[in-house]
Amino acid sequence: MSAPLPEFQRFQYAFTAHIRDAKANPCPRGIEARRMRIYRRLVYNNLESFLLACFPVLRKVLGARRWTRLVRGFLATHRSHSPFFRQIPDEFVQFLQSDGAIPANYPEFVLELAHYEWVELALSVSTDAPGWDAIDPEGNLLEQRPVLNPVLANLRYNWPVHRIGPRVRVTPGETYLLVFRNSSDQVRFTEINAFTSRLINLLAPAEQTGRAALEIVAAESRHPSPGIVIQGGLEIMRDLQVRGALLGVSK
Repeated sequence: MSAPLPEFQRFQYAFTAHIRDAKANPCPRGIEARRMRIYRRLVYNNLESFLLACFPVLRKVLGARRWTRLVRGFLATHRSHSPFFRQIPDEFVQFLQSDGAIPANYPEFVLELAHYEWVELALSVSTDAPGWDAIDPEGNLLEQRPVLNPVLANLRYNWPVHRIGPRVRVTPGETYLLVFRNSSDQVRFTEINAFTSRLINLLAPAEQTGRAALEIVAAESRHPSPGIVIQGGLEIMRDLQVRGALLGVSK
């Protein structure tokens, strides 16, 4: 049986519990209510400022009341695993994935829109970098092993998240997006199709030639002319390299 907590720790728990959820946890005795309101407001405003920087579209789409309800739910119930302020948006996306976090009457695309907005931040702060010593930018994309940009996300959504806005109506639809950080440290988004998405997934391990990956795509699609698939795939790889999503081939 564990020993009871010292008085000062019990006070700290009561203090922070009230800040997180004032409705469910009474104000600790001995603290003026006016001061406690200031603490609550400071904590909420600081938390929200980090979230607004990452999720501006979600905030506009939901409106002030529904947005505030989400943020207060996050503050009250989520237990973060990182002490870093810049990872608050990561924790918010994890919160939205938990059961009951998003009220039933909210738009169905809330989680996907939040994830889409978060990806830009995640890639912009990524410390991954190309290993150029092992990459040949002039190599043969078909006969050698293509190498993708290490700061890249190949995404599939059930909603066209890149078109969602406060006055834009959207309907569900399978959506593929490629997001990557280019050589100028700019995060770029581009809509792709299922063919390109599958090709990128096959190339990601950098373990097979471009031709081998495209032969798999051709077999999976049951295309009557595999050569057309391979030629089309080569053009896609060349375009990806021009954009900076594909860097070259493995030496």
